[in-house]
Amino acid sequence: MTTALAHFRLLNPASVDEAVAAGRSHPGSRYVAGGTDLLVNLRRGIGGVDALIDLTGIGELNRIDDSGPGLIIGSMVGIAEIASNKRFATHYTALAEAARAIAGPGHRTLATVGGNLCLDTRCVYYNQSDWWRSANGFCLKHRGDVCHVAPQGQRCHAAYSGDLAPALLVLGAEVEIARYGGRRRIPLSDLYVEDGRAHLALEPGELVVAVHLPADAPASTYMKVRQRGAVDFPLAGVAVVLAMKDGKVESLRVAVTGANSRPILIDGTDKLCGRAMDAKLLKDVDRLVQKQVQPMRTTLISSNYRRLAAAALAKRAIEKLTAAA
Repeated sequence: MTTALAHFRLLNPASVDEAVAAGRSHPGSRYVAGGTDLLVNLRRGIGGVDALIDLTGIGELNRIDDSGPGLIIGSMVGIAEIASNKRFATHYTALAEAARAIAGPGHRTLATVGGNLCLDTRCVYYNQSDWWRSANGFCLKHRGDVCHVAPQGQRCHAAYSGDLAPALLVLGAEVEIARYGGRRRIPLSDLYVEDGRAHLALEPGELVVAVHLPADAPASTYMKVRQRGAVDFPLAGVAVVLAMKDGKVESLRVAVTGANSRPILIDGTDKLCGRAMDAKLLKDVDRLVQKQVQPMRTTLISSNYRRLAAAALAKRAIEKLTAAA
């Protein structure tokens, strides 16, 4: 069940500076691009806004720039464009595969890179109608004071489920962020915090402007498991970058989404470099993933299944890239 949207102002800035100024002038505002997640939540009574700042009229955000040593992808570039662009399929395969795995064709037409990176965290106790949540006393993430996933704890365990983030993490991406008075550029991993209520390390009014990718990317792939073959968010999604030399691992990076409150880059894979690709190495990857992912009871599927699925996907992705190499 949905409710009517509350009254709000709709602002239409023509530049990044105007958008940031609007965000500063309206502390209760939110930036909106495709709105495939934000508007659904607002209709469910999750959150409220004094103003929506529409980014669709800002040309700078809707660009793909390859004139420099790397690649710059504006935050308003559509998911459908990433999914269909042959350059991404060839040189940044994990990113193209992740884009193709997002929701359905209609969603991908509207959804954007920035929107998917800034996707709200999700939980079976949170993504419900207002009357359902009120009957349950709401939750720690919104209007309540208890996390129903871990009632004795003090932290919200809602899970981050964006598909693009793990692919961009293994590819070494950085994000450019605009704020009042200037811009900053940080590794993508620094955009996220392990907190379901406040998982983005953005100050009020800050805006993700673009993603910066290095020019040379090793072979990569992305895989996910979900309840249905389309539309659903990942129960676990895994991106892998692998480079081999003389039959041994030269570089290996693994990132996971759908388990923690942030997308995580698995620690310790650098220690596997220099080794032959064999069953023992895959077993070590399995252990690293299972040890570091922390799925909680945020979906109807068990936490242990999602942990095992993440590890299995990591091994499967490595085997796929090894065979291709």
